[in-house]
Amino acid sequence: GESLGKMAATAVVPGLGSSDFSDLREIKKQLLSVAERSRERGLQHSGKWASELAFALDPLPLSELPAAPVLTEEDARDLDAYTLAKSYFDLKEYDRAAYFLRGCKSQKAYFLYMYSRYLSGEKKKDDETVDSLGPLEKGQVKNEALRELRVELSKKHKAQELDGFGLYLYGVVLRKLDLVKEAIDVFVEAAHVLPLHWGAWLELCNLITDKEMLKCLSLPDTWMKEFFLAHIYTELQLIEEALQKYQSLIDAGFSKSTYIISQIAVAYHNIRDIDKALSIFNELRKQDPYRIENMDTFSNLLYVRSMKPELSYLAHNLCEIDKYRVETCCVIGNYYSLRSQHEKAALYFQRALKLNPRYLGAWTLMGHEYMEMKNTSAAIQAYRHAIEVNKRDYRAWYGLGQTYEILKMPFYCLYYYRRAHQLRPNDSRMLVALGECYEKLNQLVEAKKCYWRAYAVGDVEKMALVKLAKLHEQLNESEQAAQCYIKYIQDIYSCGEIVEHLEVSTAFRYLAQYYFKCKLWDEASACAQKCCAFNDTREEGKALLRQILQLRNQGETSSTEISAPFFLPAALSSNNTPTRRVSPLNLSSVTP
Repeated sequence: GESLGKMAATAVVPGLGSSDFSDLREIKKQLLSVAERSRERGLQHSGKWASELAFALDPLPLSELPAAPVLTEEDARDLDAYTLAKSYFDLKEYDRAAYFLRGCKSQKAYFLYMYSRYLSGEKKKDDETVDSLGPLEKGQVKNEALRELRVELSKKHKAQELDGFGLYLYGVVLRKLDLVKEAIDVFVEAAHVLPLHWGAWLELCNLITDKEMLKCLSLPDTWMKEFFLAHIYTELQLIEEALQKYQSLIDAGFSKSTYIISQIAVAYHNIRDIDKALSIFNELRKQDPYRIENMDTFSNLLYVRSMKPELSYLAHNLCEIDKYRVETCCVIGNYYSLRSQHEKAALYFQRALKLNPRYLGAWTLMGHEYMEMKNTSAAIQAYRHAIEVNKRDYRAWYGLGQTYEILKMPFYCLYYYRRAHQLRPNDSRMLVALGECYEKLNQLVEAKKCYWRAYAVGDVEKMALVKLAKLHEQLNESEQAAQCYIKYIQDIYSCGEIVEHLEVSTAFRYLAQYYFKCKLWDEASACAQKCCAFNDTREEGKALLRQILQLRNQGETSSTEISAPFFLPAALSSNNTPTRRVSPLNLSSVTP
């Protein structure tokens, strides 16, 4: 009975199958056929995506290979023109291809005709941009073909004469004209008509800016939707959900897919799980040693870890494979940046942008280099470009925050850090930056909220509690300050890397004085002894111990009037989740 059900399901939406993965052979068939159809239309990237995915599945026997598509009368009439034009198209002679396709009626030839005109306009625009590229001029250059294409395609659209590929191209034209809402509708329609074409899904990924927008879309119920959701979850920083989706795709039979492996690596990179990301990238390079995509992300990880030899090896390696690829330029840029040769690094990021002005990562990285070179105005322009290309690039918003911080303009600074925080609500670095901003603006209550929240979401740099404690100190809230320092110490000891943290001595010094004021001699002397272990507090520690000894000998017992509500945990217990909340914080509105 199962096969009947399957046939019925396929009959409803021909050639699509439902959203389950039980029939991998059918999926493989669909992938092979759509890869071929994409290539016939010059859609290289979608063709490549489908081919890579198909390669991850078992090969099909001869009897099950997809049949050649049936030709119509129109196809036969346009065949000569199509064959000739496609050869010009493949050689990037787009105007020439379009010239020979005028008046073609068949779907495939008409698509190639419109697509050639579109690419001709893009190529002219990019050539103009490169010629005028002091890379920080805003792209005043427009693709001149877009308006005409939109008029013609919208007529066809109204008459319902566009197939899935035609709808995709119409969507791209609308997006290029900044008609985002219309573009989204058309891409959704394209996904319904031709769910196997990855290009349309990918365009949607770039246009959907938050979870709410995603919920409002009515998407076709197909197995392709799973790949789309995983991809967009990664983009929207919903990493848990993304990783679950990818895991279920692996379980469904795509464990060999290099696309999925690379996406998982990118996901771990996005949540700063650096070790995990590095090991997956290394695995990916074993399987696909000449791969260049995503290697810029890999190099960011090596950069963050300061792994000079590995980064140097990667840069040389990619240079041998193809030195004129955007990713290669970025890897080399990162390599120079790690060696503090910032002018050279900026040069390579500029080269990447000459190869592809829409390449997001390079704008942001170039901003960072200008920051290092203290060229704030160039940095600001570079970050602004990054944001124009992709509003969701939190690093660019964060970078703008840092630039304005250097320029001592805390109000601007606050705006940009806020945007970065909205995009990465659980990233403690944004929260700490926000807190510092509020502190400069003397909005101490807001600052406290930010530091507390940074601690609550898992503080990467382990600085939030110290900053919070110092705020409490400033406000003479000694009890809360002491509590923050205690938590801080527990936190540091539970990670076991005590050496790195200068502030540990500050914490012990404060606690020693605090307990001393409370006349809790045992606790005070325990903390003072800890102070003696650090160079900067040794003398104070010794002095305090002498005082305590004196007072004890005078017979001043521990006072009972002032009850101090906390004690240092006997063995500095590693329980670093605080049970008691710092009292004066109203945590109902933690996000500023």
